[in-house]
Amino acid sequence: MLFKSSGSFSWLVVFLGNPGPRYECTRHNAGFMAGDALAKKLGVNISRLRFKALTAECEINGERVLLMKPQTFMNLSGEAVGEAARFYKIPPEHVLVVSDEVSLPLGKLRVRQKGSAGGHNGLKSVIAALGSDGFPRVRIGVGAPPHPEYDMADWVLSVFRNQDLEDMQSAAQRAAEAVITYISDGPERAMNRFN
Repeated sequence: MLFKSSGSFSWLVVFLGNPGPRYECTRHNAGFMAGDALAKKLGVNISRLRFKALTAECEINGERVLLMKPQTFMNLSGEAVGEAARFYKIPPEHVLVVSDEVSLPLGKLRVRQKGSAGGHNGLKSVIAALGSDGFPRVRIGVGAPPHPEYDMADWVLSVFRNQDLEDMQSAAQRAAEAVITYISDGPERAMNRFN
């Protein structure tokens, strides 16, 4: 289901993470991992550079969707999201953001229709760019630091290993399914199935 046209999109699906090999398989890149899982499932490549992001066009249940992995680094993710949402006139409730979440156990998903940034700098940036926190999100649990004194930045930039990596890969698959369900069947169905 590939198409050349860059017409209008009804959905923007944003996967949050940091670009470059240094950040692959880190906790903060759970969103990117979900993006790769979804792209593989849909037979597309998130590789076309525009709006300061790697993008791919696809169709989910008849809806035209732009998939996006911002390349601005996590704290400036909103720059890419705001630009694309304005260009295609996509309202916040059709901007679905997939991100890591330290307050959820490793591999657990939480689907929400809207909400605060909860201390997540990528989400803060998206809220600022859209001027709204009324956008849906799929949050992927990456677990909390092992003890309270642990530096949060070090924790979210730490790499998944062994069993944790396997658990995250399967969580990324489920997050991809959650995105498809949200767009195809609506928020209630997605929340009931994945929360």
